[in-house]
Amino acid sequence: MNPKAAKLVLGLVLIFVLHSQSLRAQEANATLSGTVTDHTGRALSDVKVSVKNLNTGQSADTQTNSDGLYTVSNLAPGDYEVSVSAAEGARVSQVTLTAGAAQKLDLVLDVVSPSTEVQVGTPTSAPANTLPNAPSSSKTEPSLEDLGFSKTETQSNAAQQALLDKRTHMLKMHQRMGLITTVPLLATLITSVNAGGKNTSTTSRDLHVALGALTGDLYGITAYYAIRAPKIPGTETRGPIRLHKALAWIHGPGMILTPILGAMAFQQKNNGEKVHGIAAAHGPVAIVTAGAFGAALLSVSMKF
Repeated sequence: MNPKAAKLVLGLVLIFVLHSQSLRAQEANATLSGTVTDHTGRALSDVKVSVKNLNTGQSADTQTNSDGLYTVSNLAPGDYEVSVSAAEGARVSQVTLTAGAAQKLDLVLDVVSPSTEVQVGTPTSAPANTLPNAPSSSKTEPSLEDLGFSKTETQSNAAQQALLDKRTHMLKMHQRMGLITTVPLLATLITSVNAGGKNTSTTSRDLHVALGALTGDLYGITAYYAIRAPKIPGTETRGPIRLHKALAWIHGPGMILTPILGAMAFQQKNNGEKVHGIAAAHGPVAIVTAGAFGAALLSVSMKF
C-alpha cells in the first residue's frame, strides 16, 4: 500500500474511533427535564433554571419555554442541585442522575416559604406540607417540628427522610391507638362503680375486669409504637411533646400497677375479705392513671 493510501486509511480509523468514543460519551450522559409552575399550577415561561454538579461545581443554565418546560442535556452522571427563582417564588432541589437516563424533575415555586427538596433517582415533586401538620382545630396529629425536628432535618437526604417518614408513621399509629384506648378505658372507669359489690361474680364486675384487660392490651400496643419509633440523634423535645413524655412516666407505671392491684382486690373479695393493704389503692391509682393518660392526649392536641 502506498504511503498516501495508508495515511488515508489511518485517518479514517482515527475519525471512526474518536466518533465512537464521542457517541459512547453522549450515550452515557443524562438528560434532565421538567416543568416550572407556581403554587396554583400555572406554567411559568422564561424562568431561568440552573443545574449545578455538586461533585465538580460546574453549572448549566437554561430557560423555560412558553409551556413552562425546561431541558438540560449532556449532563454527567452524579448529584445535582437544581435551582429556580422568579417573582412567583423560589425552589432549590437536589437530584441524582444516572448514566444515559432521561429524568424528570418538576419544580413548584412556593410564594409563602421556599423550601429545599431532596430527590433521588426519578423524583416527583411534592410540597413540603405533605409532612404531618401541626395540631390545629382541624388537625390532631403532631408535626415533625412539634416533635423537635428542624426543617433542615426533615429535608436532609433520602436516608434521613426515610427514617423520619418511618418515625412519623409510627407516631401517627401511636396517637391513633391512644385515641382508641380511651374508649375501653372510660368504659372501665364507668363499670367500676358497680364492680365493688360483695358478689365477686356479678356481671358488672366481670365486665369491669374484661374491659380493664382490653384497655391494658391496647395500651401496650400504643406504647409499642412510641417506644419502637426510630430515634433521631440531636433532636430537641419541647413544648407539648415534652409534657406528653413526662405524663408517660405517670400513666405508664399506672397501667402496669392498676391491674396488679385490681387482681389483688378481686382475690380478697373472692375470699370474703374486705379489700385491704396496697390492694385498697387500686381505685385511686386507676383514677390517677386515667387522668394522666387523658392529659397526655390533650397535650398533643394544643400548642403552647
